[in-house]
Amino acid sequence: MHDTVKTSPKRRVLRTPSDLIQAGLVPEAERSTLDAVASQFATAIPPAFQALIERPDDPIGRQVIPNERELSTQPYETLDPIGDDALSPIKGIVHRYEDRALLKPLLICPLYCRFCFRREHVGPDGGLLSDTELEQALDWVRTHPAIREIILTGGDPLMLAPRRLKHIVQSLSAIPHIETIRIHSRVPVADPARITPELLDAMETDRAMWVVAHINHAREMTTEARTAIRSILARAIPVLSQSVLLRGVNDTEESLEALLRALVTARVKPYYLHHLDAAPGTSHFHVPVEEGRALLARLRGRVTGLAWPTYVLDIPGGKGKVPLGPDYLMTGEDGKVRSPKGEISSFT
Repeated sequence: MHDTVKTSPKRRVLRTPSDLIQAGLVPEAERSTLDAVASQFATAIPPAFQALIERPDDPIGRQVIPNERELSTQPYETLDPIGDDALSPIKGIVHRYEDRALLKPLLICPLYCRFCFRREHVGPDGGLLSDTELEQALDWVRTHPAIREIILTGGDPLMLAPRRLKHIVQSLSAIPHIETIRIHSRVPVADPARITPELLDAMETDRAMWVVAHINHAREMTTEARTAIRSILARAIPVLSQSVLLRGVNDTEESLEALLRALVTARVKPYYLHHLDAAPGTSHFHVPVEEGRALLARLRGRVTGLAWPTYVLDIPGGKGKVPLGPDYLMTGEDGKVRSPKGEISSFT
């Protein structure tokens, strides 16, 4: 069963400690602490997401409501945990892999996740590339023929005005060596009303266009979110999902299974399940790798292969993603290969 978001005309995006207190999501006694958090990290909770919060510490509230634990930075946490900055040859571009690059036209999001690995950079007041900066980034793509795929990210590309998004998509589509354009977005679940016919028109291209939606909990798959996703699919644009394994959000068999099933029933292919990146103040979301591997192992066979994501860790320093397993086959001293359910075969 999927929730329908019930929004009030009076609801607006919550951005400040005062907004959160007035909405009843945090007590007045926490104002000074929230002011300290707000001085470092942006907050935005749009009406569609606010309507899903049943209590502040539920799986939806934990993702978006700031709290004092964000002020505690662990020794292993860094400002740029996946090494984007060192791999940015020009503003707006990140080039980690030979055949693809990120294009970040803005650093604005519909909501600001409390675990975001770019939380030091994103926010409502900056990060929009100027016309000149955007053209310089596009020129960089034009002069690098090994690049076959561009991933539009940020920030959230679907926060762009349709006119701006259309210009970017058409410009990329005119570059001969660009075969694939990918858009990474939280909008379909965070603010599904933004998926308008005009925005969908802006995504029109003769290249392979994919949307990868960031979705972490089954309750995010509301009727409105499913309608927005269906409208994208209706334009012959496949939709994948990426999720982050998060303590208190989707770190149980029941919650992760529900998420994967909700995605597949909405025709969304689970793509990545990310191990948490070590951004400052995010340790309360951390799930150890071995716990994540064990969780997925318990779901194997219970959940259709259509719903199976790749569990990945982004190696710090810009080394890229590595699959984390789990492993299912073991070779004993007798040379026989076994799965947890028994012997499979023997090899010499």
